[in-house]
Amino acid sequence: MRYTRLGPSGPVISSVGLGSLALTGVYGHTGAADADRLIRSALDAGVTLLDTAGFYAGGQVESLIGRAVAGREEVVVTTRGGVRRHGPRGTEEFDGRPGSLDRDCDASLRRLRTGRIDLFYLDCQDERLAVEPSVARLSELVAAGKIGHLGLTGGTPQQVRRAHAVHPITALAVEYSLWVHRPAPGVPATVRELGIAVVAARPLGRGFLTGRMGPHPGFEPGDWRHADPRFGPAERNSGAPRLKALEAMAARLDVGAGRLALSWLLAQDDGVVPVPSTRDPIHLEMNLAASSVELPAETREALSELFPACPAGQSSPPLL
Repeated sequence: MRYTRLGPSGPVISSVGLGSLALTGVYGHTGAADADRLIRSALDAGVTLLDTAGFYAGGQVESLIGRAVAGREEVVVTTRGGVRRHGPRGTEEFDGRPGSLDRDCDASLRRLRTGRIDLFYLDCQDERLAVEPSVARLSELVAAGKIGHLGLTGGTPQQVRRAHAVHPITALAVEYSLWVHRPAPGVPATVRELGIAVVAARPLGRGFLTGRMGPHPGFEPGDWRHADPRFGPAERNSGAPRLKALEAMAARLDVGAGRLALSWLLAQDDGVVPVPSTRDPIHLEMNLAASSVELPAETREALSELFPACPAGQSSPPLL
C-alpha cells in the first residue's frame, strides 16, 4: 500500500481508501459480521482511510467502523452531514439549518466511539444549502475539537470558493471515474488553485468498470442500480464496446479491468484518492492492488480517449 497526504495540510492516508456504501445492503445483502470482517481486512491490509456517512443503514455502518478502528490511531475516518436521507432509495428531505450539523456531528461521534471526527463533509449537492452559515457552524465544531478537517460533498466552483473563504476545505468528494462522470467544469482548476484534495466516490462506476456486469447483470431485489438509468439495457449495450476495450488493455498489463480503472484515477495529476466500496473480500484485495500499478503514459491517454468525460445527456444520481 502506498500513502499520500490528503491535500497540502491534511492527514496522511492510504492512496486507496474504503468506501462503505456497499456495506449497507444497497447492492445486495451484507450481514453485520461479514461487514465487520471486511472492514478489519482492509485495515490489516494497510488501508487508513475509511469513508462513511451517518445515514448509512441508519447509522449502523458508522457503529461497525467505530468498533473496528478502536485503538488504531493511524486510521482516518470521514463522514458527512447536512442533508437528511430516508428510505431505501435515498429519498431526501432537505434540512438546511446549521443546527442540524451539530446533531449529525454528535450522533456520528457517539457511533464512531471517538471524541473527534477526522474529516467531516458538508453535503453541497442541494442548491438550497446556505453554504457560509453551514461552514461557519462546522468551523465552530473544529474549534471545539469535535472535527479535525472539513470537506465538501459535491459543489460548484462558486460553492467551493465560498466555503473555503469561511474555513479551509481539505477535500472535495465527487463522483469520479472513467465511466460517464468527471468533476463539473471548473472544479478541477478551483481545487488545484486552493490546494483541496479530490476524493473519488464511485470510482468503479457502481461496478460497471469491473467487467463483471455482462449483458444480464442479475441485480438482487432492492439493488439501487435497478433505479439508475445508466444501468438500463440500452445504456449497457452502448457501453459494451468500450468496456471490452478496457478489458483488453487490462489483459495486456496483466491486471483486471477494475484495477486498471482505479490505477487511471491514481495517475491523475490532481492526486485523486479513490474510495471504492465493496462487500466482497476478493474484490477488496483487487481494489487495493491498484496502488501498485505503474500506468504507462500512453495507456493513461488511451483510457481518457476511450472514456470521454460525461457523455451528453447522461447524468448521475446524487452522490451518497
